[in-house]
Amino acid sequence: MAIVGENEVLYKKEDLISYECDGYTMYKGMPRAVVFVKDTEEVSDVVRCLTKEEIPYIARGAGTGLSGGATPLGGEVLISLVKMKRMLRLDLENRKAVVEPGYINLKLTQSISDKGAHCLKYGVTTNHILGLEIVLPSGEIVEIGEGGVPDQPGYDLLGLLTGSEGTLGIVTKVTVKVLKNPEGKKTALAYFDDIDDASQAVSDIIAAGIIPAALEMMDEIAIEGVESAAYPVGHPRDIAGFLLIEVDGIAAGIDDQIEEILAVCKQNNVREVKVAKDEAERSLWWANRKMGFGAMGAMSPDCLVQDGVIPRTRLPEVLAKITEISRKYDLRIANIFHAGDGNLHPLILFDASVPGESERASKAGSECLKVCADVGGSITGEHGVGIEKSAEMRFIFTDEEIAAQTNIRNVFNPEDLLNPGKLFPQPGRCVEVTRRDHEEMHLVP
Repeated sequence: MAIVGENEVLYKKEDLISYECDGYTMYKGMPRAVVFVKDTEEVSDVVRCLTKEEIPYIARGAGTGLSGGATPLGGEVLISLVKMKRMLRLDLENRKAVVEPGYINLKLTQSISDKGAHCLKYGVTTNHILGLEIVLPSGEIVEIGEGGVPDQPGYDLLGLLTGSEGTLGIVTKVTVKVLKNPEGKKTALAYFDDIDDASQAVSDIIAAGIIPAALEMMDEIAIEGVESAAYPVGHPRDIAGFLLIEVDGIAAGIDDQIEEILAVCKQNNVREVKVAKDEAERSLWWANRKMGFGAMGAMSPDCLVQDGVIPRTRLPEVLAKITEISRKYDLRIANIFHAGDGNLHPLILFDASVPGESERASKAGSECLKVCADVGGSITGEHGVGIEKSAEMRFIFTDEEIAAQTNIRNVFNPEDLLNPGKLFPQPGRCVEVTRRDHEEMHLVP
């Protein structure tokens, strides 16, 4: 309290309940306290104090993570970064911005949209991070990628820290790449009676050399959900799935790209294709898509969102196996995903009030990830590992590979006080044992 002030510390149980978990609600734990910091120096001072007292701690942002990365499992202190929400510098000439961790992407996009730019639109996060200011577990403040120049010589510490899920240091400033808005864009919907035809259309579009800005897919169960939510589009209820496709770039070439895509869809037995007639219709289609996860609440009391990556060519095979998993555990699984890059989101619908159903959902999710790993994919594309998928790291890494990664963590975080128990499984223990232990200790009844 001497560092941040009495009003910036929560320690009463009734105040801490809101911080039991992040967006992944299967596991919960009570933090020891929550400390709100306002700048890098306060973060450093709090970290030094906690390290001196050997008290474990976790950095927490908005709490929207979907893998339990900010969930306290052992009474850690949460260092909340939500008050660090300033844009520190905007450099449109060099297409970059420096922001604090609480300055969310949407706010950045809105603040510069009138200047003809858009942030974090293409690729994965690490492609758009140019620099970081980090507070290490020692309390030392360091800058990585200083100056925001991409591809600096030496080890890729920037990439390492970007993917570390809060286990190597606490990010206090981020230099992000800013991209210009495209000159033109068009959006299309393609309805299919067979999910295999939709999957093949995805592969054929990419094979034709067309790289859409977005290529999304929903199956029949997901459509049922979004059409019952706040932004119904009027998707046919009897289709197997649809593709939502957007192309952008130089205005003169947009129509040709759309025509090529529609031709590919027609070659794959599409029932109907249509192009958004105006911005209002395009916005409605995207609002409908973005309601996907939340819309599952209209169909089920609880939902477990999974996140795996596969080669696009294996999409029909993987979706068929997910259907088998759904039948095996007697749980509905909706599929909403970024089909263009093979990033799947099986949404497992269950009712936590029914004895044993949470456990079945958890096992079904693990099997979905095993399918992704078995076809040469990964257990996560964007949600991270956290606690949810730490056991499943063994699906894609050997014990030696996991040891090499934990050795890196030990260099940055030797006392394992920063976000302990996340990202990696316990050495020498199998997936099933690790998962069972978690269920006994933390699974929400």
